[in-house]
Amino acid sequence: MHEDGNGGASGAAGQATPSGADQEFLALERELTVLLRRARASQGEMAREVHPDLESSAYGLLIRLDELGGQRATELAAYIGVGKATMSRQLRALEELGLIAREPDPADGRAWLVTLTDEGRGRVGKVREARRARYVRQLAHWDRHEVAELARLIHQLNNVMER
Repeated sequence: MHEDGNGGASGAAGQATPSGADQEFLALERELTVLLRRARASQGEMAREVHPDLESSAYGLLIRLDELGGQRATELAAYIGVGKATMSRQLRALEELGLIAREPDPADGRAWLVTLTDEGRGRVGKVREARRARYVRQLAHWDRHEVAELARLIHQLNNVMER
């Protein structure tokens, strides 16, 4: 949160603005806007680090595959929040870059699982490690409990936003 000239957080707790909006929610909206803008820019940079031709929006797919392993295209589309046509286009591009492969689903021979190739796993791992190291440097002055609390609160927010 931004601080006012007196060293405190701007806005009084529980105080409503003339429009009736609570200061806390206006501050939350402002800070999330800044965070999301920076996250979008960062995602583009990380995507280009994985591969210069990688679309920024495809980076999240690679992270999901890195964390969970093989996924059906329909599962990826639902997670990212896009339609089948958009997902097919993104997966085709990732396949052409050699970052993913499609394999038959052992649970259902009619379906396919999307997985990272060894090349994709290596590139994503390298970028994720560099990103984690940057967070460690930027938040080195934070107490580990504060970092854990921030992660917990963001996770809680993500769960609420998913509904």
